[in-house]
Amino acid sequence: MTSHLSSLFPALRDFTVTSSQDIGYNCVAWAAGADTRWWWPNADSYWPPEVPRENSVSAFIQAFGTLGYEPCGDGKLEEGFEKVAIYRVSTGIGHVARQLPTGRWTSKIGQLEDIEHASPAELEGIEYGTVVQFLRRAIGEPPGVSTD
Repeated sequence: MTSHLSSLFPALRDFTVTSSQDIGYNCVAWAAGADTRWWWPNADSYWPPEVPRENSVSAFIQAFGTLGYEPCGDGKLEEGFEKVAIYRVSTGIGHVARQLPTGRWTSKIGQLEDIEHASPAELEGIEYGTVVQFLRRAIGEPPGVSTD
């Protein structure tokens, strides 16, 4: 049943659950293309070694920069590129989502399921905050670090 997701995200209308609950990875790892460990700028999680361990937009831009991402203006589907959206809440980063080749988006919802959803805006609100930055990289660009 998906009613728990609809109650967390009132704007979430056009979505599909694409995996079962899994506590082994988080949204940042999922957006980076990994599903074997948590990515977070704390001492207990993976974080690219050259990036400051701080919960800031700048640090997340740098972390995804190690994978070849760079800031861009919007989340519109752009031929030849894949994108991520960084969300911010009052205490720091709230979520990261990745764009699929279809133009839809994929998100790992905390320790819950992975979902495919129509737009980043569907997850904006109290839980995840607001999208404050989009990043893009050329499709097929090799990552700068291991995402496992």
